[in-house]
Amino acid sequence: MKLFDNKVQETKYKVLREVAVQTWKGNDVFAEFNEVASKIIPKDEPPQRCCIYKDRAVVAERMRLAIGGSRKNSNVVQVIDIACDECPEAGYVVTDLCRGCLAHGCIEACKLKAITIDENHHAKIDKTKCVDCGRCATACKYSAIHNFQRPCEIACKVGAISMGPGGEASIDYEKCISCGSCVYHCPFGATVDVSSIVDVINCLKESTRKDSNNPTVAIVAPSIGSQFLYAKLGQVITGIHKLGFAEVLEVALGADMVSIKEGQELVEKGFLTSSCCPAFVKYIETKFPDMVDKISHNYSPMAELAKFLKEGHPEYTIVFIGPCIAKKSEVRKPEISKYVDYAITFEELQALFDSKNIILKEQEETEWNQATYYGRIFARSGGLAEAVTQALKELDVQDFEFNPISCSGIEECRKALMRASKGLLPNNFIEGMACVGGCVGGSGNMIRYEDAPEEFEDHTEEATAVKIKPNLRKTINIL
Repeated sequence: MKLFDNKVQETKYKVLREVAVQTWKGNDVFAEFNEVASKIIPKDEPPQRCCIYKDRAVVAERMRLAIGGSRKNSNVVQVIDIACDECPEAGYVVTDLCRGCLAHGCIEACKLKAITIDENHHAKIDKTKCVDCGRCATACKYSAIHNFQRPCEIACKVGAISMGPGGEASIDYEKCISCGSCVYHCPFGATVDVSSIVDVINCLKESTRKDSNNPTVAIVAPSIGSQFLYAKLGQVITGIHKLGFAEVLEVALGADMVSIKEGQELVEKGFLTSSCCPAFVKYIETKFPDMVDKISHNYSPMAELAKFLKEGHPEYTIVFIGPCIAKKSEVRKPEISKYVDYAITFEELQALFDSKNIILKEQEETEWNQATYYGRIFARSGGLAEAVTQALKELDVQDFEFNPISCSGIEECRKALMRASKGLLPNNFIEGMACVGGCVGGSGNMIRYEDAPEEFEDHTEEATAVKIKPNLRKTINIL
């Protein structure tokens, strides 16, 4: 069973693991740089870049982001410029397939006179005039003109990434929604999410002291059912406890809370967009500001559960563990930061396990069955709408026709929001997920949902609670 989708994730994990090892020991991470770097980039192996010195310089930058990054840059997703391969300028280019034909249909198609013919009758594109309209590519009978794009630019569906002045990738943070798609898709790992792993370890060390009255509590996203497939879920929960977490709770409980509240708000307002995905919410705020008032006023499942816990136990330090890089931005919002202290990904959780030599397959199983089926299916596209349908039944709503549309990925979200903004959308509820497939496709996952659909579905169906409201009443009394 593979642990990661690609080598970039594996390298990122190695840095996080070694940083965690040093932090558990109480060492200054950069004081131990040579030890860390030698484990990640051994000197007797061929360098990944031009030389071992550049490889280790990139490791140093990764370490800097792993310990929280610079205070001068508060953005969650950042570019390591020396790691960027500075891919060739994107856009339409003439390839070697050009036959130097007599027709030169590309010239006729270009209205801006951006194409010239050299002495070999081959076409050339003047990038200072080209606007990437694509007419030349359409006109070429040999398909010799191709639209090349950087992987990070292709991955970013909100157009937040472009070429910087030095050729490296540059992020426009006015457009960025922190979805982390560029982090996952960059083949060189030049785009990286800032980590709170050091802060979390320090909290765990403090909370497990005998005289401590500040327990650290983990709230875990339901998409964990598609991760850590080399062990049983109950063993994973035991492993989280062994890290020092006093409690390990399902964020699906927060999803149960949201489904009831969102159903009530929808009936009251008549039209609503979901508020569960922070990247989707940010997308509305940046691209469709006139629709901000349509966003549900309810918190995300993470924040709803954390709010309930903090109101009863203000001494808790609450750490969200999930698939979502955008959650790292969400927990920095003033209205959320008072409830959730830190957010880490499943990638970072794996690094924590290995930094403490916790072998999950050797652990006893912990029973973990707090939420309903409906709370757990929030992790996949369409799950939220299905849960709200159930909530409306339990609320005994009679005179309201629920007509949702579930959007998987930002492109589908854009189409639905565009129609809604013009009054052309027949639906009265937009469930928006920035990641294709939903949270199970999140950029902080170790593997994609398509590699583990059965395991996730098994996790949802193992929920013993049948109805949302009765289960919430019972669980709230326990918590």
